Amino acid sequence: MGIRILKGGMLTTVQDLGRTGYQSQGFSVAGVMDVRSFKIANLLLDNPENEAVLEFTLIGPTLEFTSATIIAITGGDFEPTVNGEPVPMYTALYINKGDVLKLGSAKTGSRGYVAFSSYLEIPVVMGSRCTNMKSSLGGFKGRKLLAGDYINFRIKRRYLPFFLSRKLDLNEFDQMSAELRVVMGPQDDKFSRQGIETFLNSEYTVTSDFDRMGCRLEGPFIAPKETSDIISDGISFGSVQVPSHGKPIILLSDRQTTGGYAKIATVASVDIPKLVQRKTDHKIRFRAITVQEAQKLYLDEVKELDAMRRAIHQPCREVLECRLVAKRLRTLFEQ
Repeated sequence: MGIRILKGGMLTTVQDLGRTGYQSQGFSVAGVMDVRSFKIANLLLDNPENEAVLEFTLIGPTLEFTSATIIAITGGDFEPTVNGEPVPMYTALYINKGDVLKLGSAKTGSRGYVAFSSYLEIPVVMGSRCTNMKSSLGGFKGRKLLAGDYINFRIKRRYLPFFLSRKLDLNEFDQMSAELRVVMGPQDDKFSRQGIETFLNSEYTVTSDFDRMGCRLEGPFIAPKETSDIISDGISFGSVQVPSHGKPIILLSDRQTTGGYAKIATVASVDIPKLVQRKTDHKIRFRAITVQEAQKLYLDEVKELDAMRRAIHQPCREVLECRLVAKRLRTLFEQ
């Protein structure tokens, strides 16, 4: 009762929100890259917010189901098919025993997610089921999924109320450029006024040096006052480091726990999905906002997710219309 991996794709791992509380011991948080898509996948299935999913990059996996379940696919458009027939994303999909789900190459975005109503049977390690590949820790044997791997389900859960309403009309990752809102600091005082202006008024290009650890950008030189070297300190999800070469590097899920380069800014958490869904040669610009503005953006997103949750718990419009037609026909026949 679970899933068999027929093809592993380019990089498919088990992820949740990450392994928090252990950076002081040198363990990176890991976890999903696109938190928004992850949360929506679980929301569509009424899963716990932090339930583990499969995250895949650029080329998705092919999965065979050995029991019935319900799934939801979010993130970039990987043109999913079940038994060769196209299926929609951002929709709860009933899957039968023996069905084969194929996720192809990313048409839009670069990362996708599959959530399961039956929950993946992955052990909890240090409070998380996420995969930390650098430490070979957690997830499925601490590594990416390969052909022949098998993951059991933890429960049998094959029914959800309001099933036909569990769909969202979202397509957020087809643009070639993105503006990232950032909170300046904590070491923006290490950079000259000209360096700050360059950072905020220039266009940067996503390079091929882009993985779960970070994204290196190419663009104008960001000038320090003297040096961008600092005594190593902690690194947050979305920290923008500027090494001596003057080009920004944005640190992501598998980032190191500390670093010795000045951090000119930190990307607002709600904008990190825009970055992690970019591809090589896509463009990035930065805009400074305050901490208070970043907090409001976060609260607005919480409200948006709550609105999505309410929307999928309403009777389907098509069902209501069918019931109305049936009632009218019944009235006519009775006359």
